[in-house]
Formats: sequence, structure tokens, C-alpha cells
Amino acid sequence: MTMNQQLNSLKEFQLVRLTGDIHPWGVRRHAVHRRGSLGQVGQRQRPSKDSVESVSALTQMIRLPITIEIRAGALNDLSSILASQGLSTSGNIGVVVSPGSGKAIAQRLAPVLPNARWHTVTDCTLDSAVQLAEQMRSGRYDVVVGIGGGKIVDTAKYAAAQIGLPLVAVPTNLAHDGICSPVSILDSDAGRSSYSVPIPIIVIVDLDVIRQSPSRFVAAGIGDTVSNISAIADWDLSHQETKEPLNRLSITMAHTAAQSLLHHPGTLQDDGLLTILAESLVVSGIAMNIAGSSRPCSGGCHEISHALDILFPGRNALHGEQVGIGAAFATYLRGDSEMAGRIAECLSRHSLPITAAEIGFSDEEFAQAVLFAPQTRPGRYTILEHLDLSLDTIRDAYADYVKAASSVNKNHVELVKI
Repeated sequence: MTMNQQLNSLKEFQLVRLTGDIHPWGVRRHAVHRRGSLGQVGQRQRPSKDSVESVSALTQMIRLPITIEIRAGALNDLSSILASQGLSTSGNIGVVVSPGSGKAIAQRLAPVLPNARWHTVTDCTLDSAVQLAEQMRSGRYDVVVGIGGGKIVDTAKYAAAQIGLPLVAVPTNLAHDGICSPVSILDSDAGRSSYSVPIPIIVIVDLDVIRQSPSRFVAAGIGDTVSNISAIADWDLSHQETKEPLNRLSITMAHTAAQSLLHHPGTLQDDGLLTILAESLVVSGIAMNIAGSSRPCSGGCHEISHALDILFPGRNALHGEQVGIGAAFATYLRGDSEMAGRIAECLSRHSLPITAAEIGFSDEEFAQAVLFAPQTRPGRYTILEHLDLSLDTIRDAYADYVKAASSVNKNHVELVKI
């Protein structure tokens, strides 16, 4: 089944009966907190961080987007899209934007959205999201619209969940798969935490807007999506070794998203590739929502990225860049040199890094991050937990990976084990 067929089929099944505690907008009242465990999201209080057991696959209700608009000029039709879907005919909406590109978009859209109230968010933290929710609570809005990068959309997701309103996501770049995920990642005094929220009820990707974002913030989305391949392999490994249950539907969707980009011949200047990338990010988010966790899109590759963020704060590269490298290296550790080469070649083709040095980390720093990585997601079993490598072994394996990666080009897509 192609990705377009999957998206069309999903539109026919807006509510999928699976498991969990149901919120009016389909949110399970749980939030993934720092380093991967789950905590509770209250309606009028900050989420706590208690662990939650996985739930049976018979009672959870998953809410899917009612429509997905990916085309040039889509943002200009925001008002008509909301009206046609029965979300807001009055235009009484709360719009969350950034002070940068969001401000320019607000100035352009304000004349055609006279009843909208604009909320500018400069500090995308948990405190800011809570304050935003309080500000919007008295607005009597029909819907919340988040226009901006991943941090703005995540802040809007959280605030919308707090006040029980649906969220329309309008990303201004395609840097990662958070645009349609059931997770909001926010910083607080305790560190960076992930909270479970409803996925957006509508996703609008305006290709005219995406083309104005830095190419690096578009390419990173390719790294994040292609890393699904490694994440799925880790999930399957956990199933074999620990009997962790698999969700084949979410795996199929995440795998299709990754494969659609792995060998795509287009460039970042092509609308065709941008459309496929946007669809892939949306499908990845839906896959996580169906799985009830980030499992189909997050494995050892993401553990390595989280470790870099924790061990070297302020030095992190883009999320998609880090998990792309993590995916290629984790796949190499898994012994699948052919797939590791394909991932590295895809990253290289779109000017994404394939070694830590390309994003400012030394080999030793990267090795330290790989060693620390399993601590970022307690209870998650990946190739890193399976191998349980010592620091010296990681150093040697990464040195071999770097040597093999140096041969990656369009005509050589296999990392030969040294």
C-alpha cells in the first residue's frame, strides 16, 4: 500500500478503537516525561511524571487528523479549510506564532482572519505553554492553530490539550516528525520532557512557506524519517529478545514513510520531494499515535541523540541530523552493513551529516554519548542495550564506522564491516 493510499484509508477511519483513558479529544491522560517514561496530564495542572503500564489493544481510542492539506498556497485557505471541516465558521480562533517568521505570517493573514486572536510565544518552555493555556482559556475559541517550527507547534499542542480544544498544526519547516505526533516536547527546570497530547486534528503544510525555510531545516526531516528503519529494527529485536508486543500497522506505516524517502531521486528544491517528505512526517506521527508510543520511530538512534543533548547541552545539532547519524551507526552495529550504507548515502545525498565530526562532536564525545544513551530511555530495549558495549568497544566500532562511511557516495551504498 502506498503512502497516499494509507492516508486516504485513514480518512475513512477517524476513530480507531484500541486502548486507554479517553479525553474528549482522544488524549490518553498520560505524558511521556524526561528520558522516556510516562506521566499524567491534568486539565488544569502541570503534568506529573508517574510511570504508566502499557494498555491492552481493545479499548484505546485513537483520534486521527480529519484532513491533511499539503500544497502550495494552502495557508491562504486556512479560514475556508476550518469552515469546510466544521471546526470554525465564525473564525473565532486562537493562533500561536513565533516572533520571527510567525510575525510575518500573522501580518499577512490578519486581514482575512478578523476574528482571530494572535498569541506570540518567544520562550517555548513548559511554563510558557501553561501560561499560554491560561491566556487562551478565556478566549472561547473554536480551535487553536499553531503556526511555526517544531517548538511553536509543540507549545500550541500542549496548551490546546490543557483547555480541551483541537489543534491545527501549520509547520513552517519540515525538520522532524513532531508535526503530527501525539507528543509535545518542552523544556523546564527539570530538563527536556515529552508530554502526551492529542495529535493535530488538521495538518496544513504550505509548500510556499516551506520553501522559505533554511534548507537545513527541511533536510533534517529526511534524517528523522529515515531513522524509522533503525527504530523498527530495534523494536523487532526487542520483540525477539524480551517478547515486547509489536504493532504491525504502525510498523508498516513508519516503514513506508522511511522507504519513500530512502531512494527518492528528488532534491530539496523539488515540490515532489517536499510533498513526500511532508506526507512521511505526518504518517510517522500517526504511526506513533497508533502504537501508543514513539516505538515505531524512536530506537537506539534517538537514545544517542538524547544523550548528546544531555551530555553536551547547548551544542546539539538539529534533531534530525543527530538521529540520522544515530540510525546509520546503530544499523552498522546491528551488522546490517548494506542498510547502514543506504541510510548514510541518503543522508549524504541531501547534505546531511553522517559522522559526529560534521556536527561538532569529537569521536570520544560521540562514544561517550553512545555509552550513556541507554540511560535516556529506561525500559526501552534496542541494539545498544542488547550489545551492552564497553566504552573501548564503542570507540573501536565507531572508528570502523567512520572509515567505512568515508567511502559512501552515490555509487557505493554499502558500509563494509572492517
